Amino acid sequence: MRVNAYAAPAAGEPLAPTTIERREVGANDVLIEIQYAGICHSDIHTVNGDWGPQPFPVVPGHEIVGVVTEVGSDVTRHQVGDRVGVGCMVNSCGECTNCLGGDEQYCAEGMVGTYAATDRDGTTTQGGYSTHVVVDADYVLSVPEGIDPAAATPLLCAGITTYAPLRKWEAGPGKKVAIVGLGGLGHMAVKIAHALGAEVTVLSQSLKKQEDGLRLGADHYFATSDPTTFEQLAGRFDLIINTVSAKIDVDAYLGLLAVDGTLVNVGAPAEPLSLNVFSLIGARRSYAGSMIGGIALTQEMLDFCAEHGIGSEVEVISAGKVNEAYERVLASDVRYRFVIDTATLA
Repeated sequence: MRVNAYAAPAAGEPLAPTTIERREVGANDVLIEIQYAGICHSDIHTVNGDWGPQPFPVVPGHEIVGVVTEVGSDVTRHQVGDRVGVGCMVNSCGECTNCLGGDEQYCAEGMVGTYAATDRDGTTTQGGYSTHVVVDADYVLSVPEGIDPAAATPLLCAGITTYAPLRKWEAGPGKKVAIVGLGGLGHMAVKIAHALGAEVTVLSQSLKKQEDGLRLGADHYFATSDPTTFEQLAGRFDLIINTVSAKIDVDAYLGLLAVDGTLVNVGAPAEPLSLNVFSLIGARRSYAGSMIGGIALTQEMLDFCAEHGIGSEVEVISAGKVNEAYERVLASDVRYRFVIDTATLA
């Protein structure tokens, strides 16, 4: 079926209206009428070519919430009329150790991204800046009724990207957790860490978002542009989640960890990061990375957010404002996530 969409025709070029072909609904497929599609910094990196060559034209968007309008003959998990979501992946091999262990995002054969990836049938995936999408039912999430659909949309990427390491490294009562950056990822990390019961500190370049950070659930807020911050907080934290997609002084942040503490990178800067190994061995610290989460964990995250009344702070825009939104994301001029009303694509 032909559907309306917004696509990047080539690296660095503005997105423009287009139409794309969606496959017919197979036996284990779900057809979703998309209501909202979130704008992730990863979308911008991809269409700008920051992460290498892409199969242009590319329709971005891996934060998708909509309603099921058709299901395949073998689908039992979802029904027509259900509110559902799709995140950063739409397929994996389903047979490797990682997939069988619930970590489909680390599929040994390579997970299939929601856009700009090669699907198992050889076609190129196209994302959520469109009116409809057809997805394998095993990669479709149920979105609880307790969350506003627009506010739920960024949970499919920003929510699970921060929930996964917070759960893995057991953020909770008695743990001191720092969040580096208060943007699209960071504001979700603050909300989730607070709901898990941790003592939460925001480390941001300046204090301009301090009021927001405390409102969202942070207990403390420090400016990293102030050199005394790193002296004052030395050895303080059990866990630091770095959400920024820019180069940081890794050694300086490792110095903020207590013995056995862990710094986890979820932001994905285009340029390499480096560190001095003595920043690790001096206090048995760890430096780790984390990428979204498996389907089961993503569903757990959605249910957790519904239970705790957590949604993203969003600014809903029309499709025609996408290029302007990209510029504003790069200028850090959004609090805290843009979401496209896909009805404006009709």
